[in-house]
Amino acid sequence: MGKLADLAAQRFGMDVGAGEIEDGPGHSTLTTLLSHRTHRRFLDDPVPEETLNLLYACALSAPGKSDLQQIAIIRIQDPDKRRAIADLMPEMAWIGTCPVFLLFCGDSRRIRRLGQLRGHEFANDHLDAFLNAAVDTALVMQNFITAAEAAGLGCCPISVVRNHIDRIAEITNLPDYVFPVAGMCLGHPSHSGFTSTRLPPEMVVHTDQYDDSQLPAQIDAYDRRRDGIYHIPTEKYRMTAAYGTPEFYGWSEDKTRQTSVRERDDLAAYLRRHGFCLD
Repeated sequence: MGKLADLAAQRFGMDVGAGEIEDGPGHSTLTTLLSHRTHRRFLDDPVPEETLNLLYACALSAPGKSDLQQIAIIRIQDPDKRRAIADLMPEMAWIGTCPVFLLFCGDSRRIRRLGQLRGHEFANDHLDAFLNAAVDTALVMQNFITAAEAAGLGCCPISVVRNHIDRIAEITNLPDYVFPVAGMCLGHPSHSGFTSTRLPPEMVVHTDQYDDSQLPAQIDAYDRRRDGIYHIPTEKYRMTAAYGTPEFYGWSEDKTRQTSVRERDDLAAYLRRHGFCLD
């Protein structure tokens, strides 16, 4: 196999039939994507302002719904604000220690204000208005991460900010129609990290219609393959008091235990209080 095929096999723990392209700018882009890993430990070295500006430019070059550009990025520089956010999630020390912390927000406020300025009513006040802003923000975030990794930096998205959505909004003075999607830690990685083994394309890519009829066998194979690459230590098993300690503890056991706990019940209420119609 070639380099890209090797990276793809490393990503999935198996040969997925990935092809190759000739060396060039495109090759390095694909290498960056296949080599993605999350970083939570950073050097103290600052990120130069011109580098950060370049990352913003790359991020905001992402595609978006009808070129509406429904995204806001808030850089948290005030030490008190950073500390207040970090204190909400003490189990994630990297929020308080990373050189740069950003908050990526969906922004449906700007286009509504522009409508008022130009005398045009916003006529799409329904669930899709929220969804468009959320998807646009996710696309911008992914561009930011890819650009950061291409520049030799590391990132850690923080979705847990939505567990504390009211307090995050208070700290950052978010107005109506603006909502946090995720935080983002950024810096020079102090460790190489590791590649997380993903579900193989055969489980995710469907032809002509959705088909999960092979899910039980496929997930068992994936769990075993992933466990052979990275074994979850017993001390990291979730909720053993409720669910016990099984002989084999794979990814699907871990994630279904995680999602058996309710969280973010207040998200829809927050969005409605801040102007969104979710019908």
